Amino acid sequence: MLSYLILTTRAILMAAVITGVIRGYTKLAADKYQRNIVLVFACVGLAGSALIAWLRNATSLVDSAILNGYIYAFSLVSFVLYLIFQRKTLAESENKLLRTLPWVLLGIITATIILYAMPEVWGYPYHVYLSESTVISTDFLLSMIGLIFGVILSVVAYLGTAKSTVRLRNGQALALLDAELVLNAALRISGLYSVLFQKKIIKSNHTLFTYTVFVKNHNDLFIFLALALAVVAAVILWVQSFSQKEPYNNPAEHRKIRAKWRSIRRWATTVIICAILGGLNLTVVEKLNATDVTLSPIEDATAVDDEYVYVGFDLVNDGHLHRFAYQSENGVQIRFIVIQKSGNSYGIGLDACDVCGETGYYEKNGQVVCNLCDVVMNISTIGFKGGCNPIVIPYEIANGQIKVPISGLLEYEREFK
Repeated sequence: MLSYLILTTRAILMAAVITGVIRGYTKLAADKYQRNIVLVFACVGLAGSALIAWLRNATSLVDSAILNGYIYAFSLVSFVLYLIFQRKTLAESENKLLRTLPWVLLGIITATIILYAMPEVWGYPYHVYLSESTVISTDFLLSMIGLIFGVILSVVAYLGTAKSTVRLRNGQALALLDAELVLNAALRISGLYSVLFQKKIIKSNHTLFTYTVFVKNHNDLFIFLALALAVVAAVILWVQSFSQKEPYNNPAEHRKIRAKWRSIRRWATTVIICAILGGLNLTVVEKLNATDVTLSPIEDATAVDDEYVYVGFDLVNDGHLHRFAYQSENGVQIRFIVIQKSGNSYGIGLDACDVCGETGYYEKNGQVVCNLCDVVMNISTIGFKGGCNPIVIPYEIANGQIKVPISGLLEYEREFK
C-alpha cells in the first residue's frame, strides 16, 4: 500500500499544485471565455494521458522517450511564449486574438503537465494486476488503497492551491504562477536534453549533462520547492486574514466578510497540511517502506572481445532473470539483463530505465520488478521502450549466442556513473 501511495504522490503531487495555481490564477485574472480555453486544454490533457497509458502498457506502438520529448518541447516553447505574451499591454489589446493568446499558451502548458504526470498513475492498476494475476487479492486491494490515497491527497492539494491562489492579489498570484512554471520548465529542460542526447539528435554538453544528472538525482527537491511556494502563498493569506480591514455597512456584511476570511484560512490550512503530508510521504514514509532487495550477482559472459559481449543460450535458457556487465576503460560497470521469453526469444535491456535510473531489477514470483519503484514489468514487453521497462540496447542472435555490441553499452556509460 505504502509503495503506491509514495509512487502516486511523487508522480502527480507537483502537477496538482501547479495546475491548481493555474486554475486559481485564471479564475482571478481571466474572463469566462479565457478560463474555458484553459479548462478545455486540461480536459484534453487528462484524456490524452489515459490514451498514452493504454498505448504504453497494452501495445508497443509508443516510443515513450520520443513522446516525452515532444511533451517537453511543447511545454518549454509554450512557457517561453507565455512569458513574452503575458504582458499587460497585450492583455489590454483591442484584438481579441491577442488577448486570448496568453491563455491558449497557459492551456497548452497545463495539458503538457497532465500528459507527462498522469500516464504513470493510470498504469499502476495494470502493473499491480501483472504481479497479482487477479484483482481479488489483499495485496491488490492494499495497493489500490495506497494509489487512491495518493490521488485524494493530490486532488485536495489542487483544490487548496486553486482556492488560495484566487484570493491572492493579482500581482502575488502572477508571481506564484511564474515561479511554479519556472520549476516545471527546469524539469522539462533536463528531460528534453536527455531525450535528444539519447536519440543522438544532439551531442553531449558537459553543462547540460551535469544539470541533467543533478535534476535526475534530486527530483524530489523540485516537488518540495513547488510545495514550499504554495505554502508561502498560504501563509500570506493567513497574515492577510488577520489584518484585513474591509469596510462594511451593517453587522450582516461584517459577518459575511468574517465568514469569507475563515474560508480562506481553511483552504490555506489545507494547502499547508497537504504539503506536510506530501513531504512526509516522500521522506519518512518512504524510509519506513524501504526494503533492502539484494540484486542477483553479475554472471560471467561467455566471452568478451573488442566489439561484443557474448552470452550463450545455455546461460539464460531457464526463464529466470540473468545479469551481466561490461566494465569500461573508465572503470564503470555497465550492467544489462537477459530473460528468456520463449524458445529463442529473449528480453534484453540495460539494468536501468529512463524513469528510475540504474537501481536495477530483480525477480519475484516469476516476474521482473523495478528495485526502486516496485513496478512489475510485463516480461513480453522487455526489449521494448516505454514506462519503467529496461532501456533498450542493440543486440544480435547468432550461433546459439546473444551478441551485445560494446559500443551500444558505452552509449549508456553515464547511466551507471
